[in-house]
Amino acid sequence: MTIRYLELEELLRLHFQVIVDFGGSHGVRDEGRLKSVVEAPKQYVFAKQQYETVYEKAAVHLWNIVGDHPFIDGKNRTALLSCGIFLSRNGIEIIAAPKDLEDSTVTVATKHLDTSEISAWLKSHTCKQ
Repeated sequence: MTIRYLELEELLRLHFQVIVDFGGSHGVRDEGRLKSVVEAPKQYVFAKQQYETVYEKAAVHLWNIVGDHPFIDGKNRTALLSCGIFLSRNGIEIIAAPKDLEDSTVTVATKHLDTSEISAWLKSHTCKQ
């Protein structure tokens, strides 16, 4: 299965739209960290994919936006939206209630969940399209 990733320009457009729709300040706080958000799910270590499953890739994507703060504002909302789009693009639909999604994203930020915990949550709250 070929994974369909988000590109930098798409992530910037998503963030812009999140701020337009829900408020906050526009802008990138750290361009290097933003580029790493896009590249992290694609990483190889010693010729082996570091994140093998689509859930692991989505989890590292979400974690990097929440944990690395690449945007001035709206990081949790952008993280959640981009994670959902990434999963959808790869044939997986999130089936959690909006409040559960919000709570889980806040939990990632406040309890510093690792990517394996996020991946497990995503897997248990999704279904194949």
